[in-house]
Amino acid sequence: MILIPAIDLKNGQCVRLFQGEMQQATVYSDDPGAMAGHWQSLGAKRLHVVDLNGAFAGEPVNSKAVSAILAALTIPVQLGGGIRTLETIRLWLESGIHTAILGTIACRDPQLVKEACRLYPGRISVGIDARDGHVAVEGWSTTTDITALDLARRFEDVGVAEIIFTDISRDGALTGPNIPATRALAEAISLPIILSGGVSSLEDIHNAHAHAGPFAHGGRISGIITGKAIYDGRLDFQAAARWLETAD
Repeated sequence: MILIPAIDLKNGQCVRLFQGEMQQATVYSDDPGAMAGHWQSLGAKRLHVVDLNGAFAGEPVNSKAVSAILAALTIPVQLGGGIRTLETIRLWLESGIHTAILGTIACRDPQLVKEACRLYPGRISVGIDARDGHVAVEGWSTTTDITALDLARRFEDVGVAEIIFTDISRDGALTGPNIPATRALAEAISLPIILSGGVSSLEDIHNAHAHAGPFAHGGRISGIITGKAIYDGRLDFQAAARWLETAD
């Protein structure tokens, strides 16, 4: 299991939101490249980046900040937010992004995800953001009738690298991740699941690891994304990442 630090970008700055509300943003840095380098220096093996403006606009907005992050790192970067066409996927992957995270478009156009997986094997992930078990899209502004499990099952056999599952109610709230829902998803499908939202302590890391799997269908919780807790100092990223390495 891997611990992945997150950088959320709003207007070129590194921020954290509370339950996805753009109006409730705390700014942590005006230098995304330096912030990315900081997490790499503490031993991060991968970085999770979200273009928040892009998620609402439906196209990349924070490209300059993403480029600064890529220039600062040697570790893989996974990027989500506003990636809704094959051309955008191509541009980001050719620019140095390792994995493109498809969220809204995975719900709206599953065929595009399948084509992207065919063109870029191993480099496409699906982001499933859920509110009360149902998928939310367009920067979490719209909740659909599709359940997280139904959406995940659409992509089991098309080459998706992993599912990134976020419980919106936990995101930025520091109340602990929704391990039962994440585990239930991992038990039901064959894809690896990255847990996101609510991680607030080393105890949360321990609990997630204890429920990691693998399960009967081959699914497992293979990673944890952490954001606000490592920025506020509630979670020592380096210590938590080292614990996971030894626990595995």
